[in-house]
Amino acid sequence: MNKLWLTPCLIGALCIPPAVMAAGGGEVGFEVVIHSIEGRYHVHANRIPFLSLVSFIARKSTNGGVSSLHAAEIEDFRESVDGDELNRMIEEKLGAGWERMIRETSRNGHQQTLIFSRLEGERMGLFVLDLNGKEMDVVQVSVDPNYLNESLNKYQHHHPDDDPDQRQSD
Repeated sequence: MNKLWLTPCLIGALCIPPAVMAAGGGEVGFEVVIHSIEGRYHVHANRIPFLSLVSFIARKSTNGGVSSLHAAEIEDFRESVDGDELNRMIEEKLGAGWERMIRETSRNGHQQTLIFSRLEGERMGLFVLDLNGKEMDVVQVSVDPNYLNESLNKYQHHHPDDDPDQRQSD
């Protein structure tokens, strides 16, 4: 009979961890950011169909240069957005290690761009949020910095005056 008090204590102990997790204690990451945006602004995010297949193909076609692709699109964004509030929410929900690289906000709040990065060993994680009017696009990806640099260099515009082989003698 003296052991009956132990049962309620054990049940209470087993219920505490799920209750803490359900309250959002320490949850971070892409999906948490999306759920937070949906809850705060009363919108619904559309996930890209077959994105895991697209991510797999991207990883294979870039020889591992691009991987872990996550994307969501939110249409019919009706509320104006306070840039400071959005930035704070994203920083909190992304979690430790992420640093904001770019923040661009229009005066009326209808256009917002946030770009965050973090080190992932020898790789770099990128998180991009772009709100343009009534549409928000959110993308997270892991990239090899060397692959990113090589890809960007392909599209760099060269001026003939910068290339000694292209200069004409007078």
